[in-house]
Amino acid sequence: MTDTKQTAFTVLAAGALATVAFDAFGQGLSPMFGFAKMAPVGLAQQTLNTVFGSVPKGTAHMLHTITGLIFYVLGYLLVARPVQKMILPNLHWLITAVVYGVVLWVFALYVMAHLVAGNPAFLGFSGITWVALWGHIVYAVVAAWVLEARGVAVSYAK
Repeated sequence: MTDTKQTAFTVLAAGALATVAFDAFGQGLSPMFGFAKMAPVGLAQQTLNTVFGSVPKGTAHMLHTITGLIFYVLGYLLVARPVQKMILPNLHWLITAVVYGVVLWVFALYVMAHLVAGNPAFLGFSGITWVALWGHIVYAVVAAWVLEARGVAVSYAK
């Protein structure tokens, strides 16, 4: 396999594993232990309806899947990790992943849920807020772990 194919496979594998971990945590483990249940597809549906009016059935599921499978992984690979390497080159990737998870949480619950969809900021700091925080951190750590374990990295010239 070429480097490009291996990198693409790794990105997709990282996104798939991270999305499964995110959904398993937020929709399975969290409610199983008495905490709130995340509804990422519901938020995606609300956001799509706000932006486009009505959308075909299944669009919100596809948005959630594609975001987890590709876009959030690329955010870590192309932005978070290279920026961290330029600023703090010796910082362990796990810390970068945790910070990236918090950034994803802010993006999802403040930018998308509040600014775009019109919900209270951070969904009113309810139980789902904190489950979403940990869910996004879990996502970022799993995605970063796959990328780091497979040696996939991007460096920008100084």
